[in-house]
Amino acid sequence: MRRTNTLEKVMEKRPEGIIKKLGAKSKVCLLDSHKIFNILKDKKVIIMACNIRIKHVIAGIMRAAEELDAIVAFELARSEGNVEGGYTGQTPQIFFDTVIGYAEKTGFSKPFFIHGDHITVKDTSEKEIETARGLIKAELEAGYTSFAIDASHNYIPDNVRITTELVRPIVAKNFGLEVEVGEIKAIQDGGEITSVEEAVTYIDGLDKNGIHPDLLAINNGSKHGNYKAGEEVHIHLDRTGEIYNAIKGKGICIAQHGITGTPLTMVGQFADYGIRKGNVGTEWQNIAHRHIPKDLMAEMNKWCDDNKKDLKFATKPFKAKIDSIPTSNIKSMEEDAYKSAKDFIKAFRAVGTAGMVIEALGK
Repeated sequence: MRRTNTLEKVMEKRPEGIIKKLGAKSKVCLLDSHKIFNILKDKKVIIMACNIRIKHVIAGIMRAAEELDAIVAFELARSEGNVEGGYTGQTPQIFFDTVIGYAEKTGFSKPFFIHGDHITVKDTSEKEIETARGLIKAELEAGYTSFAIDASHNYIPDNVRITTELVRPIVAKNFGLEVEVGEIKAIQDGGEITSVEEAVTYIDGLDKNGIHPDLLAINNGSKHGNYKAGEEVHIHLDRTGEIYNAIKGKGICIAQHGITGTPLTMVGQFADYGIRKGNVGTEWQNIAHRHIPKDLMAEMNKWCDDNKKDLKFATKPFKAKIDSIPTSNIKSMEEDAYKSAKDFIKAFRAVGTAGMVIEALGK
């Protein structure tokens, strides 16, 4: 009886707009990430955030999280899923409906959040800012409960100003907030490791403006996408820990981007350095591509060759075909995603995090 009452209390703490959107009878436990990270910030665990470019992996990820009692997140970056659908063909509303559809269908009972990843503002132009503002509005209306403002391409004073300007509707709802300083780019590609001074200056600037994020993304040497064969992983955990220690007094932890290809034995150490959210994106794309029928993959590869594009950009023009692949391919994709998600959740020390959140919120 106590467990039932606890779950009922947690369900009541879903955002009001989400309860209305899902319907009062829905058992989907979509929370805002602010509540989640406020509970987990001092625990050495990492929440896996999954960038879902091809939908068939979702059921496998949910099954792993259900089995291991883990919090997970589902996210799309601006490039992947903007108001025009990005390169995946998923608008915020399509993505929300897709994730919720799987949660309802599979009976997924664990708390999770839907995150707007990398809402980028690459310069100080009003056009860039308005584009980001429009995406935030669309994601809020769709039902997202967590947001990452990325104005890291700009100098810190501009980053602070732009971030402060954009986050007002997010803060008003007390939803989860991730911010970024130090563009995520591999060192060999011109990226520079974020210094402690830069991170503190940035966070202090936001703090003076009344903005208190849950997470800070930094450049600690990671990269987006796959690590190439033989390419070494250069993630500076000591610097990450120094930055975390400098900002944790304000209740802020670290978000780690660019994990695909990082040895899981190394990933397990991340939590010791203040990392509480780990983005895993290309992994799910790789799994999906392994199970797409060979004739369709050949067609997609030809399109990429003809258009001189990376394979990820074939996701949108071939979305209808990918969505309707045979059931046997979908099942094998789900199973592969399930196994990989279990490995990541265990490496992230995230087993039991759902129970931690339920227990804390259900008091």
